[in-house]
Amino acid sequence: MGLTRLATMALLALASLQQALGAGLPGRDAVIVTPDQSGLVGDADAASQGTIEGEQLENRPLLRSAEVLEVIPGVVVTQHSGSGKANQYFLRGFNLDHGTDFAVWVDGMPINLPSHGHGQGYADLNFLIPELVEHIHYRKGPYYADEGDFSAAGAAHVHFKNSLPKAFGEVTLGSYDYRRILLGGSSAVEKGNLLGVLEMAGDNGPWENAEKLRKVNGVLRYAHGDDKNGFTVTGMGYGSRWNSTDQIPSRAVDSGQLGRFGAVDPTDGGSSSRFSLSAQWAKGEAERSTRASAYLIRSRLQLFSNFTYFLRDPVNGDQFEQVDKRTIAGGQAAHTWRMPLGNLDVEHTVGLQLRRDDIGEVGLHNTVARDRLATVRNDSVLQTSAGLYYLNSIPWTPWARTQLGLRADSYRFRVDSDNPANSGSTSASLASPKFGLVLGPWRDVEYFVNYGWGFHSNDARGATISVDPSTGAPAERVTPLVRAKGGEVGFRAAPLKGYQTSVSLWRLDIDSELLFIGDAGTTEPSRPSQRQGIEWANYVKPVASVTADFDVTLSQARFKGDDPAGNHIPGSAARTASGGLTYAEGPWGAGLRLRYFGPRPLIEDNSVRSGSSTLINAKLVYALTKQSKIRLEVLNLFDRKVDDITYFYTSRLQGEPAEGVADRHFHPAEPRALRVSLMLQM
Repeated sequence: MGLTRLATMALLALASLQQALGAGLPGRDAVIVTPDQSGLVGDADAASQGTIEGEQLENRPLLRSAEVLEVIPGVVVTQHSGSGKANQYFLRGFNLDHGTDFAVWVDGMPINLPSHGHGQGYADLNFLIPELVEHIHYRKGPYYADEGDFSAAGAAHVHFKNSLPKAFGEVTLGSYDYRRILLGGSSAVEKGNLLGVLEMAGDNGPWENAEKLRKVNGVLRYAHGDDKNGFTVTGMGYGSRWNSTDQIPSRAVDSGQLGRFGAVDPTDGGSSSRFSLSAQWAKGEAERSTRASAYLIRSRLQLFSNFTYFLRDPVNGDQFEQVDKRTIAGGQAAHTWRMPLGNLDVEHTVGLQLRRDDIGEVGLHNTVARDRLATVRNDSVLQTSAGLYYLNSIPWTPWARTQLGLRADSYRFRVDSDNPANSGSTSASLASPKFGLVLGPWRDVEYFVNYGWGFHSNDARGATISVDPSTGAPAERVTPLVRAKGGEVGFRAAPLKGYQTSVSLWRLDIDSELLFIGDAGTTEPSRPSQRQGIEWANYVKPVASVTADFDVTLSQARFKGDDPAGNHIPGSAARTASGGLTYAEGPWGAGLRLRYFGPRPLIEDNSVRSGSSTLINAKLVYALTKQSKIRLEVLNLFDRKVDDITYFYTSRLQGEPAEGVADRHFHPAEPRALRVSLMLQM
């Protein structure tokens, strides 16, 4: 699908909607027009941003914690390994791996981890408790001055509740030995509110090699005031351990050597922990406001994986261990004020963001059954960054306003490696201008034009490397900061009462792509790329008790230039769609969700492709009394035998040729599962 065709589709949609609504007059009162209840016309800066309220999650069935991000139109969340590992994310034609080019923040804390042992931008959301989500604010594209590293494709900010209506306890039991206990409550303390939640969960999954997931998770939060004038202090603690069933070769399943839920290496798995202390403060007046936050995070990951089985080492196998141990400290502050300029009410914002990742150990080791055989490399990394930004917003007329922004980022990397040749320090900086134009509203329609420069950082070890740690051969260093440029046009509208819709036509260019390397479980920089697409999102509320939503995305992802290998980007989805219905009235609540994940090229020449998947989940809730309710969830309602994710690379099973076999490797979607919950309020 070329850019011309996408532009034609967008223009036809704009023309059709404008004709249906009539020309209208500028300066109408603000109305809600976003397909996700994000607020009023005049509050949004692009057609592809919005806010999802926590109530939208109450009747939404979820297999995994990170699936709360699938409320964002176009986002797909999958898994290729055990439940304790970060999920795979897809958005705007990206296979984002575990978070590269998609920035995630939770309660003012960055989740993406740079220079990580498993992958650049690793974003693990397994500590997230969906019941605590107050709202999710999302943005797409590099158009926002206050968004920095990893946000080229988009960013999501998850905000927690400050209080709970009543103390509660909930027990969930489900298929494949799934169990979960959730306890929570809040009370008034010293003119504020103290909230506490404890989660304990376990799961074996449908896998022949039982997952044996064990998770403990807790949140303690003190809040005073509100989001405009107040502060919060939050402590969080999370720990888990699990066995993994990683992706398996199709040939082994086709021959009957493995079952669909079998594992080649039953000793894969890992453990993870995360502890944090954070604070947020805000003070607002009529013409000015100030916000500040600070955080201290300590995270650990020990991960054992084997993607190529016996290709590298025919005797011991190819299992490897990845270790990441770090402490993160940082914070941000922003001040906004309004100042008249003639007849114009100009708004200015200045912000500063600081972060320091002290990575005491980031290592890669060859292992067998989780016992170390040899160290490939072992490093400590100190990475610091500072981002300074300015944003200017001017309402030129009642129907036209502009957003001008400029962001400057500076990074410093220091690597101390077990091989002195790979030790060193380097630094990098860049500036990123941003622009936005908003026209309207005219007859409840608002139009947007956005353009901006962004970036993602590369692994610090790649920026100081001199020799390949496996072969000793000379190695080429990567650019520390990689430029991204993107733009979009679109509109948001409320053509009918209870119906809200948005369309955005976008394009994004990145100077260096990050690709997943299946036989090593790592990423590496590659050629420049270009992505473009169109998104359509809809939100309908025909009556107070029923809500429906539907979104569809079409995208094209290609490497730039000509290469005999081909220009398709492996793992890039050209089509996704999702939709659902929720019902809530009296003691009853229900939700039905559909997610379509389109086929993807698996190699550059597009000669090998993945299949598509369509999954439907359902949820039914009934309030037994005012203090109790029962909930039934059915995941993969129609028991579809589809893949969560698929790769194509070379691996070797025992008895196969030494050079291995190029094949599809897949991780199956979990089969139909039932979960029943009983909640009691106190």
